[in-house]
Amino acid sequence: MKFNSQGAESVTYDAIVIGSGISGGYAAMELCKKGYKVLMLERGRMVKHNDYPTANLDTWELDYQNLVPREEIAAHYYKQNRLHWWVKQDNKHWIVKDDEYDYEEKQRFDWIRGHHVGGRSIMWGRHCYRWSDLDFEGNLKDGIAIDWPIRYADIEPWYTYVEKFVGVQGKKEGLAHLPDGEFLPSFDLNCAEDHFKQAVEKAFPERIITPGRTANLTKYIPELHHGTRGQCQARNRCWRGCPYGGYFSSLSSTIPVANDTGNFTLMADSIVHSIIFDDVTQRATGVRVIDAETKETREYFSSVVFCNASTIGSTAVLLNSKSERFPDGLGNDSGELGHNLMDHHYGMGGSATFDGMRDKYYKGRKPNGGFYIPRFRNINEATRRSDYIRGFGYQGGLTRYTNVNAPLGPDFKKAITEPGDWVFSATCFGELLPYHDNQMSLHETKTDQYGIPTLVFDAGLKDNETKLRADGVACLEEMMNAAGFEDLEVHNDPTAVGAAIHEMGTARMGRDPKTSVLNKWNQVHAVPNVFVTDGSFMVSSGTQNPSITYMAMTARAVDYMDRELKKSGTL
Repeated sequence: MKFNSQGAESVTYDAIVIGSGISGGYAAMELCKKGYKVLMLERGRMVKHNDYPTANLDTWELDYQNLVPREEIAAHYYKQNRLHWWVKQDNKHWIVKDDEYDYEEKQRFDWIRGHHVGGRSIMWGRHCYRWSDLDFEGNLKDGIAIDWPIRYADIEPWYTYVEKFVGVQGKKEGLAHLPDGEFLPSFDLNCAEDHFKQAVEKAFPERIITPGRTANLTKYIPELHHGTRGQCQARNRCWRGCPYGGYFSSLSSTIPVANDTGNFTLMADSIVHSIIFDDVTQRATGVRVIDAETKETREYFSSVVFCNASTIGSTAVLLNSKSERFPDGLGNDSGELGHNLMDHHYGMGGSATFDGMRDKYYKGRKPNGGFYIPRFRNINEATRRSDYIRGFGYQGGLTRYTNVNAPLGPDFKKAITEPGDWVFSATCFGELLPYHDNQMSLHETKTDQYGIPTLVFDAGLKDNETKLRADGVACLEEMMNAAGFEDLEVHNDPTAVGAAIHEMGTARMGRDPKTSVLNKWNQVHAVPNVFVTDGSFMVSSGTQNPSITYMAMTARAVDYMDRELKKSGTL
């Protein structure tokens, strides 16, 4: 495949950012604010803030009551909808069709993608939890994989830095293993959730229940929350896109700020094929791009490249960036590129009813889900298990649910205005260990419509995850019983890697170039002007949602790059 460049000066930038999602938007904003001319490349279509076609529609205004017909699922979303709940009428326009971008599986892998400007920052879950040294020291203490090259002290100020801009609502709990952050006022627990909290913490003092911490602006502070943003309206329609800018996304937050600097160029429908490597300077000089609409090829040049195309996307670009120096992918001296693929495993949880507080109700539709129960297993000697390592956390809530089975008419109309039973539901998210043989790779012969090798996934849960899952479900049942709930149901349906949409690993950081792809500053060991700051760099998966860690590490990497360039003029 031949790539054309017409006039190097017109296509040369200080930095190129691959991807426009959560970490890509943050990289572009930080680079632009420091004065660098930035080109952001997004493989999907152009979307601008407020291009949200279903944001203000009620369920009865959507086709098929928001469901997608089986025939359409079978034709276009046969892998994406194996979870049975993900693809709906209100969000399907954000989801990649499997028949257009398929992939191979040696073991089932649920790859949920969004090819458009803003990426999955439009429909992410928004939960934001800091890591602690329990997470950063875990591999070393457990004697698995490799040690993280950083500790909490290295990233703590960057958590604070990004949280102030992102806007994270939550409640401080003083937990060492779930550090408090810079919080906006929280969406408090409703009365039934507070009952659950009191009952569980009385029976199990180590199990703390706190309001879910999410990137929703419960208080809009103009001097902090720049972009096109405003206070959250508690509509709980976030995955459709928010016309109020009430939650953090690239479209409402980082991209507008980057654009306002005058240093920002955004190109949609620009599929990055590979990174250009110069054998003489041993540095990257730019990227090769295929136009998604015309399939024309182009080259763009820069001094620095930031890979933020998602864990899978960035590593696919690196694996496809082959040269005489790197026959197995850019920076792949260690052989670890594509390996150590992680996610949070779930498909385990439970539900129940609560026959109490029928005289009370709540206002609004909290977009934080309700409560969060942080990890309480293997925290210390008192909570240590002998049969497995690491732990799990829960997200859930209680709402009043009306299900009327009556003919249409006055009685039906009256019944649907009455609050129904309190219904409890919770999902358990478990930690997946970083196994070398959990991996992604490029297909040896099969290519997509653009001539780029398709991906092959081979990753699964193992014995430690099986034992962890059994305990996670048992603990949830204990807590539901402690709260006096009725009609208990628990389930443990092992899902595939990828199902939690928290892909991590594949280009891990470390101290030794022989065992890792990146150094502690997110630089490719052998190509220091290439940074990878999406989930690819993760060395372990923790139990917490990872996106705020990506943003903190991205801001940290940009700051380091800037200081190094100003100090020595080169990387």
